Amino acid sequence: MTVLTSPPETAEFFGSSPTPSESPDVTTTNQTIQAINEEVQRSGSWVAPLKNEISRVIVGQSYLVDRLLVGLVANGHILLEGVPGLAKTLALKTLAQAMQAQFQRIQFTPDMLPADIVGTQIYVPQTGEFTTKHGPIFCNLVLADEINRAPAKVQSALLEAMAERQVTIGDATYELPDLFLVMATQNPVEQEGTYPLPEAQTDRFMLKVVITYPNRSEERAILDSMATTKPIEPVQPVITVENVLEARQVVNSIYVDDKVKDYIVDLVLATRDPESYGLANLRGFIEFGASPRATIALTLAAKAMAFLNGRGYVTPQDVKSMSFDVLRHRVAVTYEAEAENLNSEALIQQILDTLPVP
Repeated sequence: MTVLTSPPETAEFFGSSPTPSESPDVTTTNQTIQAINEEVQRSGSWVAPLKNEISRVIVGQSYLVDRLLVGLVANGHILLEGVPGLAKTLALKTLAQAMQAQFQRIQFTPDMLPADIVGTQIYVPQTGEFTTKHGPIFCNLVLADEINRAPAKVQSALLEAMAERQVTIGDATYELPDLFLVMATQNPVEQEGTYPLPEAQTDRFMLKVVITYPNRSEERAILDSMATTKPIEPVQPVITVENVLEARQVVNSIYVDDKVKDYIVDLVLATRDPESYGLANLRGFIEFGASPRATIALTLAAKAMAFLNGRGYVTPQDVKSMSFDVLRHRVAVTYEAEAENLNSEALIQQILDTLPVP
């Protein structure tokens, strides 16, 4: 496997002057990437301090924190799956505190109504008019705790707001904040009284992040820092909402080479037609592949990962590192695959191992 350590199609990284073999177009590309790289490092100067501040409360879970930041700067929602007690709620709450953002936790239950999410109209007898009461969704960061415990109508109300970035109450439409991130959690252990999200709805999440138990050293660090009756000391604000919105504009300008774009498209198409990519052994194992929304999400997530690493260009490794989070909930396996103990992650891994890396 070849991993690019410099911008694609350039002989030198950010060369100040062209060599005789360099064309003017390559020189222009070098200069453009250099400008983007400088802008990324300037606007992303808050990434390291933010991670350090979060690490004062969240021990380990760097994978979770990185994916939260990817969703934050890529303007995508996150579906989080993990057993209870892995700091899923605490991670998002800590992130909200560190960036001076509005945070709401919604505990989903089977008796919820859509109005409990988006709000409703209340009749005022004194005036004979209706007033609008906004629901908890009108904030920057929303934790949809155990989303699969709510009935389909409530799930649809939330997912519609996620897609449209607006809600309708009565006959009026209300815009949601510019910075609006939903992190929905699912408990993979207890399935009694749950309403699993249909594939068409899970596709609206940019990332599905699966987190596991901490290792031994992390578990010991958790014991040392958390085994106390004292309340957890809140983190200090490090960034503002405006910093994140500025970062999103910079992410849009991050350079993606044509070869990397083709690699992203091939990854997605291989989930739909694996035989065309030399993966005849996957025949009959994939019920349906990833949608075009996956192509967009994988590109944005790779750009966000490059931004978090302080680079103004995307490498194939950025794409590979985000592939599981973007594709695992968009690739549905057949009963034959389940009989062979193959899940979507195993199939994605085979695709990544087979497709040539630019």
